[in-house]
Amino acid sequence: MKTKATLRDYVEKRNGVALGHRDSLKNMLKRSVGAGSFRGFWRNWNPIWGYYLSRKVMKPLSQTLPVELAIIITFLVSGTLHDLVISLVKQEPYFFFSTWFTIMGLIMLLEKKLKPSYRSKPWSINAVTNLTIIILCLWGADFLTQIYR
Repeated sequence: MKTKATLRDYVEKRNGVALGHRDSLKNMLKRSVGAGSFRGFWRNWNPIWGYYLSRKVMKPLSQTLPVELAIIITFLVSGTLHDLVISLVKQEPYFFFSTWFTIMGLIMLLEKKLKPSYRSKPWSINAVTNLTIIILCLWGADFLTQIYR
């Protein structure tokens, strides 16, 4: 029987160090940015947020929806929660993060289908690749949100 990983277990698996360890942020950045795929980036990025998104959004959705749709909705929920915080601070509707994160979710699904890998490349090449994807998605989101303002 598979036991449910605790937040502590999940963070340690993703970061290689215990929750709250002084190297936690450094390890997260190194592992996520230097991951050999964009999916790997997301597997390692912000493990505390990822833990709750996977348990409270992705898993329940994937029990009733196709996993691809569950992934897109999970990215949309994450972006929407980010937008909600900005909307509360600015006291006006804000939709940038939901657009950006949805685009990144779509790119992640495309990568899952095409299965490119740069795992054998040096960390610096992986970092440039992952950051380039993120920046291109950011520009796409900026373009789309400018159109709909």
